[in-house]
Amino acid sequence: MNLESPKVIVDKTPQETFDFLSEVKNFEKLMPENISKFEILGDDTFLFALKGMPEIILKKKETEAPNKIVLGADGGKMDFSLTGNIQETTDNKSEVQLAFAGDFNPMMAMMVKGPISKFIETLVTKMTTSV
Repeated sequence: MNLESPKVIVDKTPQETFDFLSEVKNFEKLMPENISKFEILGDDTFLFALKGMPEIILKKKETEAPNKIVLGADGGKMDFSLTGNIQETTDNKSEVQLAFAGDFNPMMAMMVKGPISKFIETLVTKMTTSV
């Protein structure tokens, strides 16, 4: 299952946006209102939970400064990745889009498609004011 967030414009350079997303603690600022838990587990790993959902551990898996950062599930029952694609638009601005890729059976995909779409949309939308 592959999902993409809308593209947003952030009033920062691609490098500044990349640096913000490279600090996993900053993801707490991007989380939806219904977050019930957020915990830093290491320099490149964090745990979060949304109300009514299981805890998820994300770990920084790959970086290509200043245009790409990939977070992946670290353990758990679901294998997926969340990729932040950053492109320069004009001076001191960047365009950001999040891409979610997960390997789920059709029943699971149907159940999680809506919540995951809303989740990545919230993350990218909050970037416009938090980065």
